[in-house]
Amino acid sequence: MQLPAAPGAVLIDLAGVLHVGSDAVPGAVEALTRLRATGVPLRFLTNTTRSPRQAIVALLHELGFEIAAAEIHTAVHATRQLVDERGLRPHYLIHPDIADEMGPSHTEPSAVVIGDAGPHFTFDGLNQAFRLLMQGLPLIAMARNRYFKETDGLSLDLGAFVAALEYAAGIEAEVVGKPALPFFHGALHELGVEPAAAVLIGDDLHDDIGGAQRAGIAGILVRTGKFRAADESDEEVHPVLVVDDFAAAVRAILGG
Repeated sequence: MQLPAAPGAVLIDLAGVLHVGSDAVPGAVEALTRLRATGVPLRFLTNTTRSPRQAIVALLHELGFEIAAAEIHTAVHATRQLVDERGLRPHYLIHPDIADEMGPSHTEPSAVVIGDAGPHFTFDGLNQAFRLLMQGLPLIAMARNRYFKETDGLSLDLGAFVAALEYAAGIEAEVVGKPALPFFHGALHELGVEPAAAVLIGDDLHDDIGGAQRAGIAGILVRTGKFRAADESDEEVHPVLVVDDFAAAVRAILGG
């Protein structure tokens, strides 16, 4: 797979690419401005499931990024759409900050829906979800990332809790966010761009780059965020480029 000569769209991960915690990645604000000046359509994809979309937008604006809410595809929003389209009655195991965006849990649920509850994960909450799964309810996971990068270091992410429930209940979760193909294709469908004409920039080798490549999208891996040196010698996923940061990725896309 190669970079398209003139990308029809650029998909950009947020945490670890444009910012780490509450700090912008150096040079990222200016690089995004340069990329926008070309007129190429942009979409921002995030598996962050602790914060509602408006809170994400507010943080990005505070850091100096000019990004509109309509440009951001979140795993939270995609999960709410799936729940509504299928008419599910969810039992939610999620962070309280996204409760308003997702709606209430049902007393007679038809599915267990899990997001990154962070410090709000408890044994009782996980055990309640486990018991519902053992009754035959499906498990829908907003994402299954293993870890993410915060200002003070790496932190455990949703994937560990999804894996625990899968193992205990002997089932497999349906994942809504990255690396699920509909998550990538949905963003490009909005723009009317074919996967082969698009580029993704991410810091997660498997969920960003691997997922994009399975969706037919060229992926550029940045050495910021959750990147690890071993990613460059991975036997399964091979990015079209590995660059130091978002600014370097933009230079590569623009032919610099």
